[in-house]
Formats: sequence, structure tokens, C-alpha cells
Amino acid sequence: MSAVGEGLLFLASRGEYTLVSRAISLTLAVSADFRSIWKVPEIMQSLPIIGDAETHLTQAASGPPVEGFCKGTYAFVTLGCPKNLVDSEKMLGILALDGYALVSEATGADFVIVNTCGFIESSRAESKAVIREMLDLKKAGKTKGVIVAGCLPQRLGPALQDELPEIDHIVGVFGRDEINRVADHLIGGSREQRQLFRPAPVKALDDRARLRLTPEHFAYLKISEGCDRTCTFCSIPKMRGKHITKPIEMVISEAQELAKDGVRELNIVAQDTTYYGLDFYGEVRLVQLLKELEKVDGIDWIRLMYLYPVNFTDELIDTIAGSDKIIPYLDMPLQHINDTVLKRMQRRVNRRQTVDLVQKLRARIDNLVMRTTFVVGFPGESDAQFQELKQFVAESKFERMGVFSYSLEPDTPAVKLDGHLPEEVKIARRDELMALQQPLAFAYGDSLVGNEIDVLIDDVVEDGLWRGRGYMDAPEIDGEVIVSGVDLRPGMFVPVEILERRDYDLVGVMVNDEVAPE
Repeated sequence: MSAVGEGLLFLASRGEYTLVSRAISLTLAVSADFRSIWKVPEIMQSLPIIGDAETHLTQAASGPPVEGFCKGTYAFVTLGCPKNLVDSEKMLGILALDGYALVSEATGADFVIVNTCGFIESSRAESKAVIREMLDLKKAGKTKGVIVAGCLPQRLGPALQDELPEIDHIVGVFGRDEINRVADHLIGGSREQRQLFRPAPVKALDDRARLRLTPEHFAYLKISEGCDRTCTFCSIPKMRGKHITKPIEMVISEAQELAKDGVRELNIVAQDTTYYGLDFYGEVRLVQLLKELEKVDGIDWIRLMYLYPVNFTDELIDTIAGSDKIIPYLDMPLQHINDTVLKRMQRRVNRRQTVDLVQKLRARIDNLVMRTTFVVGFPGESDAQFQELKQFVAESKFERMGVFSYSLEPDTPAVKLDGHLPEEVKIARRDELMALQQPLAFAYGDSLVGNEIDVLIDDVVEDGLWRGRGYMDAPEIDGEVIVSGVDLRPGMFVPVEILERRDYDLVGVMVNDEVAPE
């Protein structure tokens, strides 16, 4: 075991990116045979490549690197959602297997890769700001090149390089598995083939053999790519393509690799989790997938995220309610509650269906925690429709909630709708809805004071003080539990008595020495 090295990582929950020093014990899960081929650079020994690296070497590199050979050094910035983080980890794994070494500072690295977000205008602006910062380093001679990958180039295409011609190479979403070849071009000084775009795949991409940026004990598991929904405000299908299910066997293989590497919490992510299987098997097979995931040894928590409020069958609800591993936490973006707004959004679900589903979930899943998101200020949203949304939030008492003000996205159907609202109205409604939600979230936190809950330790704050999460908190986006205790380590489950709430976080003390084994 060794401490993971520093890397450039975007902290989505804090709205900033920074150099992150992750003081987490991680192992490099590389086969002994592969170690005999390649002397792993010191910085890489602290980061885990997930899976049988020798098996995946052929897909990641043109040939095995010679012992002690390092093609070059690079820093990495990853922006956006957990699904993008998985893509970043896959690129890191490919580069590691091909002989490139990740370093802690962009200054002095041979090149920098920025894996971008292009979801809404604010995320595009932030991505461009980070790119410009890296280009400034290049201009100052502190790094030799900048590669921009992911959703932003996929969304903007060659126009991104027209706008920022100093970028050396751009790589679309589906070119990620060729990132090592792009790096080869840059290191070799080639000014040709500076743009790499591949069509959306017809079968699922393989996310195994990735180098994780998350702590050892939790990981994101992407079960599908793309989306077949036609929400009028959303640009994701334009960037990520049609829904492509990852076969159950491939998902389970990846989950087993993650568990072998020390993962205890699997966070299931997709663009549309409840659509899983429909395109590949001809029917939704989320239940079957979950039942197979429950059998994976070493996994204690399975957290479901990005659930669409359709295809929620009684069998799925019963599977969640009766599971010892699927935790009662559901992330389900609802977007709105008014029927007219939902229809203009083309959500294909109405108020009655939404209310019935929320009530059914509450009634049948014990201790359920629900996270949702809403969009306010959508074109044509009247004050009465906004008040209806407020009333629904007040009545539903969601434990976790986020709010977006509508962002006008080019080339989406919503652009052509009438009734676009002033920006100040949209922002005011966002703030008003969040102000309504805050005391509801605080009340939920208060209800936990005096109770004992299991906490998964994430990292140390200081001697005798630790940071962790209960099942009600997803990594990065929700609150945390500050725990007083001794002899703890990241990845432990600890019984904690909650003593108080501090804003969205909880404070507690370890109850006894009976901690779950690692």
C-alpha cells in the first residue's frame, strides 16, 4: 500500500478544480507478469489500474513498453460528472499501460490533458477557462502541449480549435481509447491529425483496466452510455449518442475487478439507469443486473444514481427494498411537476405518475433517502407553475435536492419554444426554491441526531478526527459525517452516534471498536 500521488482533479461539488493530494491508501492492481515487462514509474505505483492489465494491454497500446521506459509525463484535469470521471480513469489507464507517467504538477509536464464538460453554458465556460489556463502555461514554456478531450470538443467540433488554435489536439468523447496515440503524435511533434472524432459506438465501450482517481473504497460503475430520451432542454444525446447498454457479463466483470481492488461502495451511473437493457436485450433488465451485482463478494453498498421516473416496476422496487446491499438512496432527477412544463420538456411523464411513484417508493422502501433535481425558468414557465413546483417540493420533503436555472442550449428543441424568461427571473426562482429546500434538508439532518448509523470512512481530517458518509450521502455531491474515533482507516465501516448537525453535515462519535473488517 502507498499513498496516492497528487493529480489535477475537478471537484464538482465545490465548483472548482484544484491540485488534489489524495492521502488515501491505494494499490496498483497489475498482474505480476505485466510487472516483469514494465518497471512501473514511481508516480504510477501509487495509483490503481483496475483489472488484468496484461489482458487489456493490446487494446491500450501498440506494444508492451520496455522495462524502465517512460514515453513522457503528463498532468490531467477532469471536469464534470461521474460518468466523465470514468472516461478520465479509462484514459489514465491506457496512458499508463502505454508508458506515460502521470505527474502532480502541470508545470514541467510534457503535456496536459483536459477532459471537459459541455453540458450547459456555465460548464462550457468553465472548461474553456481551464483550457486557457493550461495554454498560458504552454505559452510560458512550462509545458509542451495541451490535449483537450471529452464533451466540449464533441459538442463544438473543430470550431473549438478555431476559437483556441493553440490547443495541440482535440479528442471527442468516443476517441478516448486512442488517447495514447494522440499523446504519441504530440510527443513526436506531429502537427497532423490534430482532431480525433469517432462515431458513437454500436456496442458498449469497455471501462475495465482503468486507473482510478477515486479512493480505494468507492468507485463509479457506468452501466450504459448515451441516451434515447428526447428532453427538449438537453444536449446530452448530441454529445453521447444513443443509449448503448453494457452487457451484464461485462458489468459484473468490472464490478469484480473493482471489488478485488478494495472497492466497497459501487455508485451505479448512466445517462438513464432505468432504461438499462432495453436497447440490447429488448427489455429493461436493471433488476437482473442488480441481482447479479448483489452476488459480487466484497461490495457492501450499491448506490443507484441517474434514475429516470419511468420503468420503475414493482419488481424493481421490491428488489431495492429487500436487498442487503442496495442502499435505500435513490437519485432521480424529476425536473418539474407541472404537466404543461413537463410536456414542453418532453419528459413523457406527468404529475400524477410522478406523485404516485414518489409515494409508492416512500411507502415500500424503508428509510428511503431521495435526491432529485429540478429545472426552473424553463421557457413559458408561469409564476403559477413555479408555485406548483414549490408546493410539491414542500410536500415531498426530499432529503437531497439540487436546482438548475434553465440554460438555453444551442441546437436543442427548447430554443424554438416561446416564452423565454429573463436571466434574473430564472436565477431568482432557483434561489427561492433552494431557500425552500434548505430547512427541509436541515430537518432531515436533525432527525438523525441521537441515532446510530453506519459510516463509511473516507479520509482523515486530523489525528482522531475522520471524514465519512452514511448511506444517505453520495460522494462529492452530498454532505458528510465528521467522526471522532481512534485506529480508523479509509474504507472502514464504523458505527457512529450522531451528536449534532452542522449545516448539511453531521458530527458524531464512534460507538465502539466493532468496525467492519476491510
